[in-house]
Amino acid sequence: MQKVLSKKYANIDQLFTLFTEDQLAPLLRAHDKWMKKNPEATDAQWSQAMVLESLSHLDEEEPFWTFVAARIYLVQVYSEIAILRSCSMDNVYKDFYKHLTRLSDKGLYDARLLQSYTKEEIIDFGEILEPQRDSLFTYIGLKTLMDRYVARDFDKTTAELPQERWLIIAMTLMQNESLNRLEKVKEAYWAMSNLYMTVATPTLSNAGKPHGQLSSCFIDTVDDSLQGIYDSNTDVATLSKYGGGIGIYMGKVRSRGSSIRGFKGASSGVMPWIKQLNNTAVSVDQLGQRQGAIAVYLDVWHKDILPFLDLKLNNGDERMRAHDIFTGVCLPDIFMEKVQAREEWTLFDPHEVRTLMGYSLEDSYDEKRGIGSFRDKYQACVADTRLSREVVPAIDIMKRIMRSQLETGVPYMFYRDEVNRMNTNKHEGMIYSSNLCTEIFQNMSATEFESITIEDDIIVTRRKPGDFVVCNLSSINLGKAVPAGVLKRLITVQVRMLDNVIDLNMIPVPQAERTNARYRGIGLGTFGWHHLLALKSIRWETDEAVQFADELYEEIAYLTIEASMSLSREKGPYPLFKGSGFHTGDYFESRGYTSKKWRELRFDVSMNGMRNGYLMAVAPNSSTSILAGSTASIDPIFQKSYSEEKKDYKIPVTVPDLNKDTTWYYKSAYFIDQHWTLKQNAARQRHIDQGVSLNLYVQNTIKAKELLDLHVDAWVRGLKTTYYVRSTSIELMECESCSS
Repeated sequence: MQKVLSKKYANIDQLFTLFTEDQLAPLLRAHDKWMKKNPEATDAQWSQAMVLESLSHLDEEEPFWTFVAARIYLVQVYSEIAILRSCSMDNVYKDFYKHLTRLSDKGLYDARLLQSYTKEEIIDFGEILEPQRDSLFTYIGLKTLMDRYVARDFDKTTAELPQERWLIIAMTLMQNESLNRLEKVKEAYWAMSNLYMTVATPTLSNAGKPHGQLSSCFIDTVDDSLQGIYDSNTDVATLSKYGGGIGIYMGKVRSRGSSIRGFKGASSGVMPWIKQLNNTAVSVDQLGQRQGAIAVYLDVWHKDILPFLDLKLNNGDERMRAHDIFTGVCLPDIFMEKVQAREEWTLFDPHEVRTLMGYSLEDSYDEKRGIGSFRDKYQACVADTRLSREVVPAIDIMKRIMRSQLETGVPYMFYRDEVNRMNTNKHEGMIYSSNLCTEIFQNMSATEFESITIEDDIIVTRRKPGDFVVCNLSSINLGKAVPAGVLKRLITVQVRMLDNVIDLNMIPVPQAERTNARYRGIGLGTFGWHHLLALKSIRWETDEAVQFADELYEEIAYLTIEASMSLSREKGPYPLFKGSGFHTGDYFESRGYTSKKWRELRFDVSMNGMRNGYLMAVAPNSSTSILAGSTASIDPIFQKSYSEEKKDYKIPVTVPDLNKDTTWYYKSAYFIDQHWTLKQNAARQRHIDQGVSLNLYVQNTIKAKELLDLHVDAWVRGLKTTYYVRSTSIELMECESCSS
């Protein structure tokens, strides 16, 4: 075997150190099998086909072949890097200082790394690199990292190895730490290199490099003015250019037929502006890799809601379609009540409501289930005959929603009353909508145009900044971190890393920078839930799984709050801590945290503050869960064996740790009763201050009543959002910005 492989690789000894004796035996069998099929082939041709041939064995009998293929691929990567660095394959990880200096001089690394650390520190960092951790990757995980995230030279050749990527990220995020900085870099490297966690795609891609920012998603509120609309579009384009996914709330913009400066019927409504955003998404791509990603949210009581729900349909008037936009609908409790009761629903123009009623309907919510400010103001609007209106059966609107979901996967469902009731910072504002992936809920407000003046031959534009939300994400790999028993250690370093992103980031939109500094919001999430259930022999559709979700996410919540509190003691609380739910104790009371350890933590928080105003959010993290060799987010698997397809390859994949024991606990999402998924998420959501990207998986034969029952169940259980309705008949875009 060594003779066969030596024709491909100069230093073949390293290949054999990558495999155990048990793994080499099937590798040799694969060689013999392949040669029998290809009797005219040479050993050299076999060596070139090794990776693909080994992947063909990826099935439920020998799923470990993905690691065999990964290790063969590693040798190929090492051999290429060895040539570039003029060293042997055994020494590709040697002399980290030389590597960092060379890439910095070429402009591939940010010059601040050499400025922030001494030569001695960088040499010390090189000593903590653990090359053997490259063997933790599956083949598709390693290929994903190497194809998309490591640093590349200007000619697209690979310039960085996997462990160097982890270390560069750790150095970047810890560069401004003043105490025990070396230890903090080591901890961050430990967390990532063991695949116990992943950082969000922008951080994974851009940390340590001279271009791009580190945050994942952004949320803007569009002001009801021509200047505000165009300014928002410019901000969206700017962020999209640097790789951000965008959520946009359009509910304040007047509807079609509304008045402009007193002239009735002059407004064309929100649809033309959404079409404009669609063009922005297509024309301003994200770092030249893919087109921009924008989700637009609208209230279900807005007069333009019906054409809005048809935006992505494949039939009808194309002038009223925006196929590249993703939609979300904001639903108050009273609407869901009227759907259940089969009552009528009234649509209004938000501009007319502001003008005649003296308030903005979207600025209130029901403080309790069944009673509250929103329904009182909504019913006052219904009773006021001065307001123009459109009356529609509530169930008809829900039918339009479900029709669109089964055809396109959207709109997302945003249950606005529940979101605002559980808002930790309700003392400072409102949450109108969510982001591109429905897991971020933070205070929002529109940036308002004030004036343009000329001062000393300079045109000066003045705008009153609103809260422009920023998402800073990373995720725990539950399938690895929980069995390893490292949650406390992991979350402590993870929260610090996320908090540092806030200070390191250079966001090219000033109001987003301001909001980031005011709330210091982070989004610590998870992936690998189904992986973990399989490892623990817990079936999805059981009360045991629901209880486990409740217990595990309570532990994660406790550790995350504790970590942010400790960080506040060290660095100070976020500026708006006073009056927040953390400060008053409402956060703990509303979630029923009454045990002794929670009471003690509540006291510590009141004394020391919190470093971060928002803490937890579970993103879709489809890409980085593949990289880390686990299952996506809190989703069930699609199937046990499948093919990962991109434009230039098709790779067979099996679910993680598939064997004769775990196979009984992996059930396809499309055959799972989704009500059990909702039960799990209701238990989980209680402990997550923001939200969860929760998909609903349905057969394309589902009846309307069954889908309606799922939506009503989600609302009744107190879920804040649902993400895509994933039907077996549609293809949907994965959110890579929020992948973490």
